[in-house]
Amino acid sequence: MHTTMPKHAPIGPGRPKDLAKREAILEAAKALFLSLGYANTSMDAVATAAGVSKLTVYSHFTDKQTLFESAVMATCQAQLPEMIFELSADVPVEQVLLTIARSFQALISSDEAIKLSRLIIALGNQDPGFGQYFYEAGPKRVLGEMEALLRDVDARGLLRIEHPARAAEQFLCLVKGAPDYRLLLGCAPALDGAQAEAHVREVVGMFMRAYRA
Repeated sequence: MHTTMPKHAPIGPGRPKDLAKREAILEAAKALFLSLGYANTSMDAVATAAGVSKLTVYSHFTDKQTLFESAVMATCQAQLPEMIFELSADVPVEQVLLTIARSFQALISSDEAIKLSRLIIALGNQDPGFGQYFYEAGPKRVLGEMEALLRDVDARGLLRIEHPARAAEQFLCLVKGAPDYRLLLGCAPALDGAQAEAHVREVVGMFMRAYRA
């Protein structure tokens, strides 16, 4: 499948020690971006928080934009790995959609995701690049994977989807829905357990009925 990659691809050395440093840098970067915002987070500060040299940070990530995009991508891929967007012959499409919906709902309901969304909204006027970098690394990548899946679903005649890109947006927006909006506003807690499961099943059922061949 085709994956939307950030503008600058991160450099990922293969030695275990280097991989451990890379993970430490990503974790430090996520914490600082969430607490300070994009503009106020420096590569020096990330290096200090990660316990590595600034040279090490630059050897893994060429600039701050690459580091931010990589941190967002790592968070998304941990919850939504590329494999869950694959369509196997022995797995019903409804089951594939349920798996994606469950994972996506858990991702957008996480403390990290909520803090980042609120921060982007709060800093939107001061630091517009922050939101753009986030979209490129996170939502755009997920939408691309979803679109490719739905294109495959249509090609196999499992559902009739004339506009896969539009349908991908519809599906993910249905999963977010009013519960995510209330969560962002602090009006209600995140859905969990039976509530979350009922929500994603209702969304998938609605989507299947709308696009059934």
